Amino acid sequence: MRAVRIDEFGGPEVLVPVEVPDPVAGPGQVLVRVVAAGVNRADALVRAGSYHRAGRPPLIPGVEGAGTVAAVGEGVTGFAVGQRVLALDGVNAPGFYAELAAVPATQVTALPDGLDLTYAAALPVAWLSAWYCLRRLAKVTKEDTVVVKAAAGGVGTAAVQIAAEAGARVIALAGSAEKAAWAGGFGARDVVDTSRHAEDAEVEEVLRLTGGRGADIVLDTVGGRALGRSLREAGHGGRVVALANVALEPSTIDTRDFYPKNISILGFQLTNLQIHGYDPRADLRELADRVATGAYRVPIETLLPLQEARAAHERLESRDNRGKIVLAVGG
Repeated sequence: MRAVRIDEFGGPEVLVPVEVPDPVAGPGQVLVRVVAAGVNRADALVRAGSYHRAGRPPLIPGVEGAGTVAAVGEGVTGFAVGQRVLALDGVNAPGFYAELAAVPATQVTALPDGLDLTYAAALPVAWLSAWYCLRRLAKVTKEDTVVVKAAAGGVGTAAVQIAAEAGARVIALAGSAEKAAWAGGFGARDVVDTSRHAEDAEVEEVLRLTGGRGADIVLDTVGGRALGRSLREAGHGGRVVALANVALEPSTIDTRDFYPKNISILGFQLTNLQIHGYDPRADLRELADRVATGAYRVPIETLLPLQEARAAHERLESRDNRGKIVLAVGG
């Protein structure tokens, strides 16, 4: 089969198209014929040798994808050859940058009719993360004001829509005027171009927009120094959800920014959650159903063929993308 493999850790240039033997469906596994694979920051970390569960090269990256069932392993029920599915596996890392991937059946979800496989491939990481953080951890309601950081990215555009659908007021923060305006098109009531604000001024703008009260929920998809700002942007009894550190820098916070306001700091990491027993299938099915009915829009900014995985990673690491980057793998 065709695949993209990493033979040594490094930059996007180490993503090399290769021919490798077809995998087989072992006991408890589903063999997925991959049509589309999502491109995520976790993939870039695997490629760079910074992902703690990746193992050593040679490796086929890719933790999410969508396609059809090619075969089922011993003991697997509920799936049929040809069935349309999406799959997520950051724990075992089967590698969706390939025409076939053998995935534990517990990480495979049947898709509703009418949902394009390209859009389905974008759901398991970004959308599931936004869904879990807002619906399960922060418990968003129509009474909340929600700040979404990096609102033009994959997680951000999902979070804006999920919070808006819940009836919350959404304040979308993004790194340019164009990105901020674009994020506003997904249901944010207010948008903030963070490139125009110094760090303290960003906090002041959020406080101004909330009448000095602060936000009920801050979804921090940036990390690093941004976490300190998130705590200052939250109001009394607020919930700050930290789910990334794309800044790749330490987070230094002042305890006085959160304990006097009785703020809850909630951490989220999808792979670790799965290791400790989280079954994502029910949440993924609900997300897929909502996308299929048009309740949510999944913006695909860049769609590239599998052999151009290097260009996909270069686009991802430019931090200039709006929405999701997807690889077209098979037909």
